[in-house]
Amino acid sequence: MRVFLFLIAFVFSLSFSQEVLRLGAAVSFSGKYAKEGELLKRGYELWKERVNAKGGIKVGNKRYKVEIIYYDDRSDPKTTAKLVEKLITQDKVRFILGPYGSAQVFAAAGVVEKYRALMVQGGGASSKIYRQGYRHVFGVFNIAPDYGKNLIDLAVSLKPRPKTVAIIYEKDIFSEDAARGALEEAKKKGLKVVLFEGYPKGTQDLSSLMLKIRMKRPDVVIGAGHFKDSVLVIKQLKQFRINPKFVGLTVGPPVPAFVKALGKDAEYVFGPVQWSKAFRYKDPLFGSTEGFVKAYRERYGEDPEYHAAGGTAAALALQIAIERAGSLEVDKVRKELLSMKVETFYGVIGFDETGKIVTKPMAVIQIQGGKPVTVYPFREAEPVYPKPEWK
Repeated sequence: MRVFLFLIAFVFSLSFSQEVLRLGAAVSFSGKYAKEGELLKRGYELWKERVNAKGGIKVGNKRYKVEIIYYDDRSDPKTTAKLVEKLITQDKVRFILGPYGSAQVFAAAGVVEKYRALMVQGGGASSKIYRQGYRHVFGVFNIAPDYGKNLIDLAVSLKPRPKTVAIIYEKDIFSEDAARGALEEAKKKGLKVVLFEGYPKGTQDLSSLMLKIRMKRPDVVIGAGHFKDSVLVIKQLKQFRINPKFVGLTVGPPVPAFVKALGKDAEYVFGPVQWSKAFRYKDPLFGSTEGFVKAYRERYGEDPEYHAAGGTAAALALQIAIERAGSLEVDKVRKELLSMKVETFYGVIGFDETGKIVTKPMAVIQIQGGKPVTVYPFREAEPVYPKPEWK
């Protein structure tokens, strides 16, 4: 009788045993991009928890529980490359969830391509990533020039219409790309560009640029950089009593820490976003955009912003491709990514032959009442313009 019961228990345990699919991610948990990196990880973790709660990823007749191996790249692209190589060669991971930052993604992409692994990333937007002929790298972020373009398009839609613009940018592959997008769109829309100038990475003082901006008195100031750059720009615009009608900054404004760092000085600053909770889409994992927002609030106690959403969207795109392929073979999953055009909470995800997303919009938020609200082209609120002077 005991033997019989043991056999039943053994068979029962086998029927409910589950294989594991390990993914890998080298993400910035320290250094300059630590805040953005932590948000990206939140997106990955929310996806992982939801997938596992639903039984795991279905591959043919099997279901795989998801595990993610994380390493801290310390906001350094060279470290990113080494850690991604470690994930592939030592941890035997074939599917990589991308790092944060275009330079980091660019560094990781060469390694992924070398070993014929596969990376889906929601952390890098530089168009340079997609000009290398890589076949194993996909991204769910619109390319960086769209950041600057969206800011200019919003600015010229407002009344009184601005006439002049100053554009400053951090000298890295994302920020310069975004700044050039703003430059080209400004010229196209008839704005006079009174300043277009970069500053070195890691700069702690923008006084020389602020003096130039103060002399030019532009209607619009656009800063292309990352979170720390955004905080620095606002502090120094106020310090030098520069009062443009429109201030637009990349990356920083939608990050919750932006308002925490600046308080009321963050008010009325605009920021382009890859995703907004104002989007209205259906989703195979969360049910809808609203379902994703609710799940994120329950998990983290605050509204999601686009870095976290990008992480979830990248992982979800990989999941859908694996399930459609019914296989864990890289080439088969890659083929499904190339043919994909699927509606998700993030928008319609579809890639061109270079691996960049070509099927979703961007939006612009403005800080109002201490919170980011979408003001263009979808509207949760009307944009406040011209920006009130500093108090």
